[in-house]
Amino acid sequence: MNKKDVLLQAEEYVRSLLKEESSGHDWWHIHRVRGLAKKIAVHEGADLFICEITALLHDLADEKLFGNEEEGLLSIDHWLNKYGVHEDERKHILSIIKTMSFKGGTNRPIETLEGKVVQDADRLDAIGAIGIGRTFAYAGAKGQLMYDPSIPVRDEMTKEEYRNGKSTAINHFYEKLLKLKELMNTDYGKKIAQERHRFLGEFLERFLDEWDMK
Repeated sequence: MNKKDVLLQAEEYVRSLLKEESSGHDWWHIHRVRGLAKKIAVHEGADLFICEITALLHDLADEKLFGNEEEGLLSIDHWLNKYGVHEDERKHILSIIKTMSFKGGTNRPIETLEGKVVQDADRLDAIGAIGIGRTFAYAGAKGQLMYDPSIPVRDEMTKEEYRNGKSTAINHFYEKLLKLKELMNTDYGKKIAQERHRFLGEFLERFLDEWDMK
């Protein structure tokens, strides 16, 4: 297996599938998560190939995009096998992808350093200025309102409620984004999250002030 070639093939494959995605889970999200994962992996001493290939492929089993997680995982496994990725590495990659999503805070904890690295990278792209932009893009793609004070923030949710229940873009800050800083795994990820979390708070305060015409 030529790891460089596998990464190049994965890049082309994922770009072809997600280049027109308008919900904030497009190719450029993958590109940013890949870059963040590489940086964190270097700082934390994780396996760079596992982190990079997982970052590239992680959204291809996302039920928000492709409808069926198990079928997505099977497709990823077949793709990795096609390009000669060893079975133990395939199992590691698939385990990370299966457990890294937020899913309303109900998913089981990540077990490996590489999983923690990729999860941190993905979560960092959900906060800060980029995270704010992605939140509104996703809400629009799903037909959700920007904000409605009459729709309550949901404190505890099943995965199904998180995916399908009624919410708004602003509610999503409280239901997920503002929780992520405390859920970061790695020291380097925590360091980056501090500033991005601060910016979320500033934006939210300004938004609500303008909403109330202060």
